[in-house]
Amino acid sequence: MTATVAALVPRDVVRATGADAATFLQGQISQDVEAVEVGASTWSLVLAPQGKVEAWFRLTRLGDDEFVADLDAGFAEALVARLERFKLRVDAAFEILEGWRMLSIRGSSGGSNDLDAVRAELRAPVAWPGFDGVDLLGPEVCLPAGAEDKTAAMEVVRIRAGWPVMGRELTERTIPAEIAGLVESSVSFTKGCYTGQELVARIDSRGGNVPRPVRLLEIRGDGVSPGAGITVDGRAVGEVTSAAADPASGTTVALGPVHRRVEPPASAEVDGIPATVLATPASSKSM
Repeated sequence: MTATVAALVPRDVVRATGADAATFLQGQISQDVEAVEVGASTWSLVLAPQGKVEAWFRLTRLGDDEFVADLDAGFAEALVARLERFKLRVDAAFEILEGWRMLSIRGSSGGSNDLDAVRAELRAPVAWPGFDGVDLLGPEVCLPAGAEDKTAAMEVVRIRAGWPVMGRELTERTIPAEIAGLVESSVSFTKGCYTGQELVARIDSRGGNVPRPVRLLEIRGDGVSPGAGITVDGRAVGEVTSAAADPASGTTVALGPVHRRVEPPASAEVDGIPATVLATPASSKSM
């Protein structure tokens, strides 16, 4: 990618503090909290006891007993409620930080000096498959002078990268391994036990074979929305969870879980419009 895409993105932020915060999180989330150094970030999951996704977030360690989790907008309350539900006689508190937002930069200028003027509380490098960049978070984050908010273009980049979002590709029905690269980026197999671990470990031991892996689709038409049905040879095999028009290719790009019997690349239809089912680029690169 040679061009730079910038967009202001709504984002929820939760702060965790307390003498037992690290120990408590270590037993609740999929990533190895103890291995995260102060100032570093890592992606992690909170799972239901049955192993399905309840939240996916980036965890940043601000101090020995202080962490910040940022996640897709609209899911902070559910994350806090889930953590509080499993908290028993531990010194750990969770606070939703109001008014924060995120400036996302993807492309060749992800580390541009133009970003030095942006007032951000957190700066985290991001490696989307094929689209490296940086996220800047804080209550005063704004676009750099002269920059244009390209939210629509950012959605195309996200979909082509196979990067999931909560409420679409990630729901309470999602098995982590259905998203290519998610387990590799967000799960530690060397830490101790955590809630929901058994399903993740069992699927990994079986080669990651899941019923409906999320696939990338190129659709030769427009007007496609989430919920559109995906068919192969006249048989329903899945549905679209995200879609965006891609002017550069003249197609609509989409993501959606597709039955594992469909081996990409495969010809398909989405609401009757010709399409191609492809593997997401995260299949060969961790997030």
